[in-house]
Amino acid sequence: MYNGTESLAIRAGHLTIGGADIPALAKKYGTPLIIYDECGIRKACGEYNAALRKHYGENALAAYAGKAFSVGVMYRILTEMDFGADVVSGGELYTARRAGFDMGRIFYHGNNKTRAELAEGLDYGVGRFVADNFEELKMLEELCSARSTRASVLIRVTPGIEAHTHAYIRTGQIDSKFGMAIETGAALEGVKLALSCPHLDYCGIHCHIGSQIFDTAPFAETVKIMCGFINTVRDICGVETRELNVGGGFGVQYTDEDTPHTPDEYIRVICQALKAALVQYDLPAPRLILEPGRSIVAPYAVTVYTVGTVKSIPGCRTYVAVDGGMTDNPRYILYGAKYTFVVPERADEPKTMTVTVAGRNCESGDLLGEDVPLQQVHPGDLLCTLTTGAYCYSMASNYNRVPKPAVVMVREGEDRLIVRRESLEDLVRNDIF
Repeated sequence: MYNGTESLAIRAGHLTIGGADIPALAKKYGTPLIIYDECGIRKACGEYNAALRKHYGENALAAYAGKAFSVGVMYRILTEMDFGADVVSGGELYTARRAGFDMGRIFYHGNNKTRAELAEGLDYGVGRFVADNFEELKMLEELCSARSTRASVLIRVTPGIEAHTHAYIRTGQIDSKFGMAIETGAALEGVKLALSCPHLDYCGIHCHIGSQIFDTAPFAETVKIMCGFINTVRDICGVETRELNVGGGFGVQYTDEDTPHTPDEYIRVICQALKAALVQYDLPAPRLILEPGRSIVAPYAVTVYTVGTVKSIPGCRTYVAVDGGMTDNPRYILYGAKYTFVVPERADEPKTMTVTVAGRNCESGDLLGEDVPLQQVHPGDLLCTLTTGAYCYSMASNYNRVPKPAVVMVREGEDRLIVRRESLEDLVRNDIF
């Protein structure tokens, strides 16, 4: 089993992350507060790089999926770790550019990119556009023609794989808003369209079968299907596919029920399947691209709150209300995502309570977890949600006009602020009074 708990430790009864005392950080920066362990993030990046070299060689690249957590400091870390980056919007692209990230190592995704976003990507020099549909290919060709330039594209393919994960984060099946299906013939037509466009350079294909996947078999099956499609493209279109991007979706441990693999284990299975398929179809080895996101950042962060009330309803449940909630972590209300909770000031004590952790927002469904074990907790105590590095801050909102939390990065016990807490003035900055 693989998780990020090595970032966490208990010292003198207090929970620490990256060598820093969580209660002390909460006192310094206030709550809600998201805290990342930079060394953990760098370690995860290094493990992906090492596994790709070990199992496939130098013709491979790991590109971080920015939607998991996209802020300026992340792109500087990615630069230092020799990573690429996957972006899905003009905002993520702009963040990467402002951070000085190499635009040539960007993979620009999205199922409904606007003309303005595509134009911006061309102006910035994006390395690869991952084309999701026919309309995007036509629009990109028009924009390139007007600029007398060319764009390198990957065709997003849906391979027909239904990964064993929540329906809302399953993307590889035929019935998906993403990509062009192999089974319907749309994927092949997409390749043909790209090849017919004089200003587009067809580089390869991309797929992504979902998120938070623990079983390695769907990845192996996906690679076989994709190589079969590459063979079809060669036979019918007479071109070689130079790049194969198999996306990400590697699971992490949120609770003891989760049993993820290491990056090496996921990549070993993918590369074994790829090498076998290349031999089967007598294909030249393409450049292999992976797009891990959650597994790079999720295990290496916690969110710390202050408890406001503890309300016990006889014969029902005990609510522990915190000063955050769905505005900084909507994953539970979206699809019942499970978490582990700790009282960081008494992390070494047994969990003797069963509670429902409630947010502060005016919404009955604003919960972070139901019937979860917790140490004895009282109003004014701190409460930590573990493994919140992915899809928490990046999905945060200002519902109820709640400011977004501050974000801190810790490295070997030293902390620094990387995202300021929103102020009330920030909330009304764009209002016209």
